[in-house]
Amino acid sequence: MDNNQQSINLHREWRGKIELRNKVPLATDADLALAYTPGVAAVSSAIAQDSRRSWELTNRANQVAIISDGTAVLGLGDIGPEAAMPVMEGKAAIFKEFAGLDAIPLCLREKDTEAIIKFCRQIEPSFAGINLEDIAAPRCFEILSRLETELSIPVFHDDQDGTAIVVLAALVNALKLTSRQKEEMKVVVNGAGAAGIATTRLLLSYGVSNIIILDSRGIISTERSDLDAAKKDLAVKTNTNKVSGDLAVALEGADVFVGLSKGNLVTAEMVSSMNKGAIIFAMANPTPEIMPDLAKQAGALIVGTGRSDFANQINNALVFPGMFKGLLTYHIKDVTVAMKISVAEAIAAVVEPQHNYLLPKVMDKKVVGAIVEAIAEFKPAAISAPS
Repeated sequence: MDNNQQSINLHREWRGKIELRNKVPLATDADLALAYTPGVAAVSSAIAQDSRRSWELTNRANQVAIISDGTAVLGLGDIGPEAAMPVMEGKAAIFKEFAGLDAIPLCLREKDTEAIIKFCRQIEPSFAGINLEDIAAPRCFEILSRLETELSIPVFHDDQDGTAIVVLAALVNALKLTSRQKEEMKVVVNGAGAAGIATTRLLLSYGVSNIIILDSRGIISTERSDLDAAKKDLAVKTNTNKVSGDLAVALEGADVFVGLSKGNLVTAEMVSSMNKGAIIFAMANPTPEIMPDLAKQAGALIVGTGRSDFANQINNALVFPGMFKGLLTYHIKDVTVAMKISVAEAIAAVVEPQHNYLLPKVMDKKVVGAIVEAIAEFKPAAISAPS
């Protein structure tokens, strides 16, 4: 039986992966009188007098909303909110297992930007943070930007910044192994959706100056007239040599390939055209842009994918449990560029990197602690519980 069928069988047997459990006993009438009526009226009255008390008298402080419209699910695309639920349940299970946070999947039958923003504003009183997930670009950029401004709780788009952080973490360790300098290498990012654009932005902030990013129509440059606002912004900051063409052109003489696109787009010939000892992060799911064995046969030194069944998994599941644990622990609202870089470096430092062991495993519970410790450095930016 293959992995796909086993997964379907698991989900059918358990009817999903998560459930709610009570914290307090409900074994007697006295228990019920405290947890519900009449005692709960006093709790509600206390919160009515000061809404900040919801953070101490309810589960809110430990509760995250996972919001998706199902338009960019894994490598499957716009498959709808119902089909997004298994992925969101998986994220909720990871939140609970590794960070002890209660995450509630909320998949919306809604693609309108304003409507999604309004929904998140409306549910804010119930949650300590919002994790946006699998919302297609370019709509996801405005949703994140607006919510960061309009809400008083942290908002994190895992497809954007979670991916960017874990890619940077992998790159930090790959550079250690190859003795490359970030200022001198050439990086090619294939895919200009949410993950590709956020990753490119973070790499630029980290000090990688020579980056080429491609979308489905080829290399992004200031010469193109078909770019949206996010791509126009990157066109000015990347591709300084004004190269035009396709992925094969972009990869000539490159040191690093970051794939956030579709499977089987990179050939052995393309890898061979890269600089000696190339670094390949082929992260398309479920099929990488190039299979690891083929990439290594073509001359790549380090190869990572998004999959757990290959060496060097580069997956944002390493990021979001610890990120939210740190943000909620220290009541930090804003995720800054400096914080993202610090978190990436903290993840990288959990292991002594090897060519086939670039990052800690998702199952490594030391990762959350390392991220929380890194976020603690940003405590001066902490806010009080929202009113």
